[in-house]
Amino acid sequence: MSPQSRRARAVRWGVPVAAIAVVGAAVGAGPVIAAVQGDPSLPDRTAEQLLAEVAKAAHDRQPPAMSGTLVETASLGLPSLPIPGGTSSSPLSLLSGSHTIRVWYGGDGRVRLALPGQMSETDFISTGKGEAWVWESTSNTATRFKLPAGAKATGLETAHSALPTATTPNELAAHALKAAETNTAVTVENGQHIAGRAAYQLVLTPKDSSSLVKEVKLALDGETYVPLRVQVFAKGAAEPAFEVGFTQVTFSAPAPENFAFTPPAGAKVEEKTIGAAGKDSHELGADHGPLAKEADKPRMSGSGWGTIVQMPFSIDDLAKQEAGRENGRGGDPAQMVNSLLKSAKQVSGPWGSGRVVQSKLVSALLTDDGRLLVGAVTPEALAEAAGHK
Repeated sequence: MSPQSRRARAVRWGVPVAAIAVVGAAVGAGPVIAAVQGDPSLPDRTAEQLLAEVAKAAHDRQPPAMSGTLVETASLGLPSLPIPGGTSSSPLSLLSGSHTIRVWYGGDGRVRLALPGQMSETDFISTGKGEAWVWESTSNTATRFKLPAGAKATGLETAHSALPTATTPNELAAHALKAAETNTAVTVENGQHIAGRAAYQLVLTPKDSSSLVKEVKLALDGETYVPLRVQVFAKGAAEPAFEVGFTQVTFSAPAPENFAFTPPAGAKVEEKTIGAAGKDSHELGADHGPLAKEADKPRMSGSGWGTIVQMPFSIDDLAKQEAGRENGRGGDPAQMVNSLLKSAKQVSGPWGSGRVVQSKLVSALLTDDGRLLVGAVTPEALAEAAGHK
């Protein structure tokens, strides 16, 4: 795979995923713990105890056998984005508005996510038998992801590679709690009920002045400690800028047929292989492969809430490498980037010049020398980081 194609793949998901992934990975913990009474129907737990419980529950990175309905709502303040095919079942559609995701977890790597649209549906099915499927009804295409022998990828890891913008509370909470060591105050709110279940709610408040995040609220099931809802609030906003949570949930094993899939007659079937790291070795994770050039790999700077991702960026590369393939399915990723850049502000400094786009939770700086810097931070923080090439 060419360096340009690798850049295109990184860029395709770089901006939208940064609004979620950078926020999740940037949570500092070593938290300032505040002991607060819990829901009257639940035993009292301090924030420290809850952090230990949820870490234990997430040890295997798979929730218990369960199923339910999620609603994911994004109000990032982004401009109107052209969605491929104009369908609400496209993963890109999850970057704005409210969308429903149905989920099934069966254990042993068996996972199913369904993104229903008005007249369409996108499904991800991990069978737990070394393979996973993505079914897109609008293009009548079924993609089979095969795991090589010895691969350790879980169903959730494979789902994230195949549908990067389809986020679950379990995944987002795991990112948020993974780095909980410093620079974050953690408290507990009581009286929470999510999807009819009593829940504890952890509130993570960053102390980094450059962060655009006011707080992240994690609602944990009072019995299983499974994350039921995650809300990310921007500074100066009363409503979440991003939220994903269950509206209905059942903690029992789903029927086995939920994890079986046979392509419909006449469907186009594609084959891909996912590497041991849980990413498609040909496309989805090529940027991080052992043969990728160092200059093509995303680079991290800063820490905690101030984490910034820097990567090579070229709109021309994106258009040439991606548009033709995606247009066959009714959309052009370059159109989404161009829509974002229409709201960009011209900036310059000792580091050079470029354009900056700021949403409620994320800022992105596209430099004229071909770099993209993204973080849940102020544009000023990006400009400072741009000086360190």
